[in-house]
Amino acid sequence: MVFSSILRGFIKEISRMLVNLVRSAASMRADFVKPGVTLFVVMFMSVNLFGGMAGAGERPDSFADQVERLSPAVVNISTTTIVNDGQSMEMPQFPPGSPFEEFFKNFGDNNRKRRAQSLGSGFIIDDKGIVVTNHHVIENAEEIRVILSDETSFTAKVLGQDKKTDIAVLKIEPGDTKLVSVKFGDSDALRVGDWVLAIGNPFGLGGTVTAGIVSARSRDIGNGPYDDFIQTDASINRGNSGGPLFNVEGEVIGINTAIFSQSGGSVGIGFAISSNLASRVADQLSEFGKTRRGWLGVFIQEVTTDIAESLGLEEAAGALVSTVNENSPAFVAGVEPGDVILTFDGKAIERMRDLPRIVAETDIGSKVDVVLFRQGKKMTVMVELGELEKAELVGLVDSDSDSEPGKKQSFGSLGMSVQDLDAKLAEELSIDPELKGVVVVDVIPGSPAADKGVAPGDIIRRYGQRRVDDALALAKDIKAAENGGKSGILILVERDGRERFVQIGFADKAE
Repeated sequence: MVFSSILRGFIKEISRMLVNLVRSAASMRADFVKPGVTLFVVMFMSVNLFGGMAGAGERPDSFADQVERLSPAVVNISTTTIVNDGQSMEMPQFPPGSPFEEFFKNFGDNNRKRRAQSLGSGFIIDDKGIVVTNHHVIENAEEIRVILSDETSFTAKVLGQDKKTDIAVLKIEPGDTKLVSVKFGDSDALRVGDWVLAIGNPFGLGGTVTAGIVSARSRDIGNGPYDDFIQTDASINRGNSGGPLFNVEGEVIGINTAIFSQSGGSVGIGFAISSNLASRVADQLSEFGKTRRGWLGVFIQEVTTDIAESLGLEEAAGALVSTVNENSPAFVAGVEPGDVILTFDGKAIERMRDLPRIVAETDIGSKVDVVLFRQGKKMTVMVELGELEKAELVGLVDSDSDSEPGKKQSFGSLGMSVQDLDAKLAEELSIDPELKGVVVVDVIPGSPAADKGVAPGDIIRRYGQRRVDDALALAKDIKAAENGGKSGILILVERDGRERFVQIGFADKAE
């Protein structure tokens, strides 16, 4: 930035000198100045000046200077976790008191544990030793080590972690080691097509740099209630999780978190948590050891075109309130089921998923205006926000926001969402209202589910060989399979009266 300012000043001064020179030449006798010389000089000067300015925002010939400056702030993260071996042996039956009984009992013990190691990435945001990474990189770790680019290694402790946004903050004690840190930038200033750099530790190879562009913004991949991902084609692979995504100014504008891939390698579809979301969560985890989110106290659903028409809304926008928690801030303010929340604290709610993030980012205890649509009219109520974590602690709201029966269940690693089928949903999806079960409501293009031909309106009849009765039970089975290290799931899908089994692999997070 300083260099650009100096360059502009230099160009301005040269421009002034050239203009004066041209004016002096123009004042000479005509026989000393050929016709058109003044015009040529001025045009030549203008072309060069504007040409120079046009190139200021273009891709640099090389990212080497940025990489040299930023790489020391990017770290490798090595974790050790105690896991069950997972192997079991059926013990032969022996007569009571047999000497073989105890031997085979120990030999066939299926509760043996082993130490497993994994690698990820992170970055230093404070030279006192504050490191940011993904929650899933350090989840359940018994030991965490942070390794600098020069191979200097430190034991790290967890200051705080947040599963809902997949962010964790670590602390190392650098001693006499001088650390290099980086700063968060403004992800809202990003434009689709902007250049970005990803630096991390793919496959444990060590510091690796890839470049790409912003492919899309504000992606919801079903990873959590506050999804706000930047999509990029910069190559992200296993081991990149927790590493930074930089803009060309060297600011962190995202945390590399997930990829969509059937092969386990990059296919040009990577996702990074936006810096504006990540920085706020990281600040709270550093200061309090936990998040402190605003709490409204409502369950909401999408306003579809049919719902908007039924309610008399001009467009399908906002968040439809389905349930209001008793004694919640919304309850006290007079919010009712059936209300459509149009704006919150002056911010328009264009889609249902906008509301949880905006509420969470609003200061606890603040009094905000909420514009509702009720019975054909707009009205405004004032809500004093509570704290989500306190509400969870006293049981006013379930800490698992997806645990309400009937609520849409999203699976980011499969790229689809499901919900219990009812008459209203059947009408929206144009399927037989007499059918019962769990229906697919969303499928992300390019996801594992989409690749296997799963589509909205498909009804899931079985998980493996077990009958599927409700979306919540299915969600628990799928999460158990993913957490248990399974490579994917097998489901029986019905479409147009025909059933078929579909095996869907879990998309790899860039661990």
